[in-house]
Amino acid sequence: MPAGAGGPVAGTLPPPTQAAATPPARSARRFPWRTLLAAAGGFVLVLAFPDSGLSALAPLGPAALAVAVRGRRVRSGVWLGLVFGLGFFVPLLSWTGVYVGPLPWLALAVWEALHLALLGGATALTSRLPLWPVWTAGLWVADEAVRGRFVLGGFPWGRLGFSQTSGPLLSFAAYGGVPLVSFAVALTGALLAAAAIALRRAWRSADVPGERGPALQAAALLVVAVLAVPLAGMLAWLPLPGPSLTAGGPTSTVAVVQGNVPRAGLDFNAQRRAVLDNHVQRTLELAQDVVSGDRPQPDLVIWPENSSDIDPYVNGDAARQIERAARAVDAPILVGAIVNGPGRFISNTAIVWDPLTGPGDTYVKRHPVPLGEYVPARGFFRFFSSDVDRVTDQHAGSKAGVLDVGGARLGDLICFEVVYDGLVGDVVDGGAGMIVVQTNNATFGHTDESAQQLAMSRLRAVEFGRTVAVAATSGISAVVAPDGSVVRQSSLFTPAVFVEDVAQRSSTTVAQRVGAAPEWVLTAVGAGALLAVGLQRTALRRRGSGRR
Repeated sequence: MPAGAGGPVAGTLPPPTQAAATPPARSARRFPWRTLLAAAGGFVLVLAFPDSGLSALAPLGPAALAVAVRGRRVRSGVWLGLVFGLGFFVPLLSWTGVYVGPLPWLALAVWEALHLALLGGATALTSRLPLWPVWTAGLWVADEAVRGRFVLGGFPWGRLGFSQTSGPLLSFAAYGGVPLVSFAVALTGALLAAAAIALRRAWRSADVPGERGPALQAAALLVVAVLAVPLAGMLAWLPLPGPSLTAGGPTSTVAVVQGNVPRAGLDFNAQRRAVLDNHVQRTLELAQDVVSGDRPQPDLVIWPENSSDIDPYVNGDAARQIERAARAVDAPILVGAIVNGPGRFISNTAIVWDPLTGPGDTYVKRHPVPLGEYVPARGFFRFFSSDVDRVTDQHAGSKAGVLDVGGARLGDLICFEVVYDGLVGDVVDGGAGMIVVQTNNATFGHTDESAQQLAMSRLRAVEFGRTVAVAATSGISAVVAPDGSVVRQSSLFTPAVFVEDVAQRSSTTVAQRVGAAPEWVLTAVGAGALLAVGLQRTALRRRGSGRR
């Protein structure tokens, strides 16, 4: 990768007079095209995410933003980053407003877009440094690290890495998790932008003796660099697990039950007993299939989040129905239940229900969703929407969801917890031989939310070399192999039962061993570029003061 490719004079910061070389009128005429390019880049990036499934388009988003902000001032970069962010997050997060109206949806989209506004400003600031595509990719990782942690625990939905459900870049998850995949996507895009800028310079310098050759050479090297990233990803697949569910350890026969709900929307559980009965009935049918020899005897059965919104600890009828199902199938059931307490709270709880001894080990969701599962500053948010009063605050658990169920050691995550790196890493570090995601997506109807969430499970499978079983009340339920491929998948709002033999793996990926280190290193790369710009500008100001 040539230093400063695509930048003026070897890519270093220009002297102060150079920034003013472009006539103001010309800059004003060209600025709207940069804005349109930024907006188009955000929209194209949306297409890389499920359910569009065009993951190969993902690098075009960072490429468009890089071209748009190249050589601009910080305030212009902030504006272009905001435009890009709105073009991306408004359609990506549209599922958040399907039943609660546009205000919460647009508020969340704007909040997320503000992070990309900061990214746009930082990218503009570092765009004249040598090797600027590397710094640009580091800034993407830094931006996602901030967005996924701060203010009510962060909301890391829409990270670049989650767009990669297949293809060569997905393999990087096994070596550095989501941050390394995001870096690879952003680096590919930034290199593509640099190549396009170099080709444009070569075309414009066709009539200038001695300039076209070096420009074409720089463009050619950048094209090679663009191709080198996915090539490295292809090679990275070679030592990783394949699509087999049974290779790598002793197997357990796992059943996943999707019972379905009476209706979609916020009132999906208005008939709580109907939701429970649906899951009981599907399990009884599974038991009949086992007796008739149509299905193998499961070692464990997984029900989804909210499969029993009736607290089985206090409601004897609900407990009897769960017990009936467990005894019929002769296997423990991992039940997703809403449990009263402690105090005024409720607890989103996974309960291991044994056919002989009843309820046993539990896991309480550790990261309830702000404004969806608990409401901070309720009086303030009530001003914007009375729907906050429909939310009963959930208690946050404190222990990782590692559970022994029917001889298998499961790493349990509940719904959106799959998006948080640390929560997933905790269960694998705790000895989980497979990962389970219990989720309820009925509140998002027939939107892309379920497919976007499944994509996260696919990346986690590669990241930790584990099979991932997704159990959803209304879909999408799935069984994902350690290479991220989907072996079984249900449709939305359709009952489904899967039974698969799954290896309880104990292998360790590089990503598991290094933990969050790649994210911190890549964040430091971006922060270091900002520091370098600051030092260069300080030196220029001092030299300017010395001349006077």
